[in-house]
Amino acid sequence: MQHQDHCTVLSHTQRDEGEWVQHTLMLENNETPFRFRRSKKYRSLKGSRVNVDYYPQTTLVAGMEFETMKVVRIKRC
Repeated sequence: MQHQDHCTVLSHTQRDEGEWVQHTLMLENNETPFRFRRSKKYRSLKGSRVNVDYYPQTTLVAGMEFETMKVVRIKRC
């Protein structure tokens, strides 16, 4: 598991996926998206500073592999 402190959120999107809401974050100085699911929508984190615990993972989309980060814990600073 990896950890980052005081990261600025550049973008935050939320998409409904059945009973879950898929959240995708782009953090400052990172080109890889950070993803997590919650049962409800969350207020926008755009512009906020957050502490994040995550694991790197590979996602297969249309036969191509993309690196993403699976968020285990996220907390506003």
